[in-house]
Amino acid sequence: MQKVLITGTAGFIGFHLANLLLANGNRVHGYDGMTDYYDVSLKQSRHALLLENPNFSCDEGMLEDTAKFDPMADAFEPDVIIHLAAQAGVRYSLENPRAYVESNVVGTFNVMEAARRHKVRHLLMASTSSIYGANPDMPFDECEKADHQLTMYAATKKANEAMGHSYAHLWNLPTTMFRFFTVYGPWGRPDLAFFKFTDAILEDRPIDIYNHGDMYRDFTYVDDLVRAISLLIDVAPVRPETPDDITEGDSLSPVAPYRIVNIGNSDKVRLLDFIDAIEESLGKPAIRNYMEMQLGDVPATWANADLLHRLTGYRPKTDIKDGIQAFVDWYRTYYGK
Repeated sequence: MQKVLITGTAGFIGFHLANLLLANGNRVHGYDGMTDYYDVSLKQSRHALLLENPNFSCDEGMLEDTAKFDPMADAFEPDVIIHLAAQAGVRYSLENPRAYVESNVVGTFNVMEAARRHKVRHLLMASTSSIYGANPDMPFDECEKADHQLTMYAATKKANEAMGHSYAHLWNLPTTMFRFFTVYGPWGRPDLAFFKFTDAILEDRPIDIYNHGDMYRDFTYVDDLVRAISLLIDVAPVRPETPDDITEGDSLSPVAPYRIVNIGNSDKVRLLDFIDAIEESLGKPAIRNYMEMQLGDVPATWANADLLHRLTGYRPKTDIKDGIQAFVDWYRTYYGK
């Protein structure tokens, strides 16, 4: 039985990934800080469901707290580490940038040190589509430079990618960074747009629509995302003998067992169409408050997911209407609305 350590198992994506890996017969240990960035009871509910499986165990603590994190990792002795925990949110990084440095930079360093100590078979770490920042060329490709981040959140994730590459090179540590694109679905975070829109519409409150709705996102359903991550576990990068061994379109480093992979639907959806789908699922129109573009936002994201398909044979494919309906069904059940 493979032993997988996942950071962030009380979070939106970590919860779904742990569920999938448990269903596939893995032993999973979770680690999460349970911060009050959003409703802690939602995080507790996710962990409670995971704990119903005897192959799941967990500890609570901050990534930057080595006195808690290191003994936990050493006791579990993981075969694979999947690092999802982070201070999330593009907009919150404008208010509290220090939290992003402490969690996303210092915390990630501790995770990489654990991976090095235990010589894990594969270290997989979450990055973000926000890495692409001001890049106007779409769809976004992993082999393109991404040097113009617009927020501290994106900057810390870019730092994680650089740190990950250095550890992969120095310690021959197989490392995959995956860049997420606007994930949505059941058990989502209350600070995310689809959650806030649903809640506001049902409560007859207006929703804020930035850039007057002239925005596009590559919305990715959470089940598609975690399936892609689970398939990537078995595709650990190998340091190439020569640069000529790297296939065109592969982001594999020429000097390290290190790769960056986009995980997205490979389709950009207009924000107004996304809101239309929520209204349709709820059977109720939104009160729309159109606003200017918010600082740090980008007008569009769009993933080239060809590398993911080449490595795993899989492409995310859930239709936006089906994914939104699944979220709305969960939301109504969980909150009794």
